[in-house]
Order: sequence, then structure tokens, then C-alpha cells
Amino acid sequence: MKITVSGHPGSGTSTLVKGLMSHFNWKSLNGGDVFRQEAARRGMGLQEFGELCKSDLDVDRELDRLLKQQMLEGSAQIVESRLAGWWAYHLEIPCVRLWIEVDEKERARRVVSRENISIEKALEDNKIRSEIDGERFMELYQILPEQREPYTTVLDATHLGADEVLAETIKILEGNS
Repeated sequence: MKITVSGHPGSGTSTLVKGLMSHFNWKSLNGGDVFRQEAARRGMGLQEFGELCKSDLDVDRELDRLLKQQMLEGSAQIVESRLAGWWAYHLEIPCVRLWIEVDEKERARRVVSRENISIEKALEDNKIRSEIDGERFMELYQILPEQREPYTTVLDATHLGADEVLAETIKILEGNS
């Protein structure tokens, strides 16, 4: 594993991962993929499985255990999830642990262009999602994804385009080779 990529919804983590995969010809592991695989394994739809995760925190713990296991197996050079940096830190996996910081208005603008909703709706949705996730992560692990402790690099991408974020990340990775 070379890098974990974490950030709040709308921060550009998925776009960055696609760029890194193309540039380096690397494989990635996405926490969302682990979620989808587990839902399929249980014979559940994504919405139904999401409701189960909300009502049973042990399911969240199991998903995180599966993600950590796959991180340790090392089949991907890039791991993307909100807690991937924390897991690499706790598991002492030597890699770049990147947090992409983007202010809430810019994240909402990015969500608007992706999901074709109003800026007000995007701001509210992002706020609610971050609060719910933050409460869940505190209850489960006493951590917040954005706490700086586990990250080797925090990249403020509020005023950067996707190509600039990719270029900065490549510089970071090539400096750590």
C-alpha cells in the first residue's frame, strides 16, 4: 500500500483516486466497495443494508474489520475511505496518509455539479451526513475522520482543481518513494 485517501463527502477523494490509478497504473480499494460486497454477501440491497448499519453498530465494526483485513493483505496501492488513514495509522502500515481538506461551501458546490441539486440542499445534506458519521465514529472508536493525528499530509484543496490536486499528490508520493 502506498497511500490512503480520506476526506469529507465532496472533497474529491474519488476523483483523486481515479487519477492516481491512471497515472501509476495502481489498484485501489474503496471502503464503499467493501460495503457493497458485504451487502451482496448478505443478499441485501444497499438501502436495506445501510439501514442495518445504522441500527446495528456491530455491522459497522465488521465492515471496518473487513477493510482493515484487506488493507493488511496489501492487494491495492491506494485505499480510499473516511477512516482509511486512521486504520493505516493504528495498523502501523507505512504509507502516505492523505486527508483532503475542502471548505463546506466548495464541497457543496462539487456535490451540486455531481448530483444536480441546489446548493442549499447540498450544504444541508453534507452537514447532516458529516454529523451523523461523526457521532457514529465517536461512539464506535472515539475518533473523528478529520482529526489530524493519523495523517502524514493534509492537502487544502478548496481552491485547487482536480488536476492540481493530482499533481500535488504525485509530488508527495514521489517525495516519499
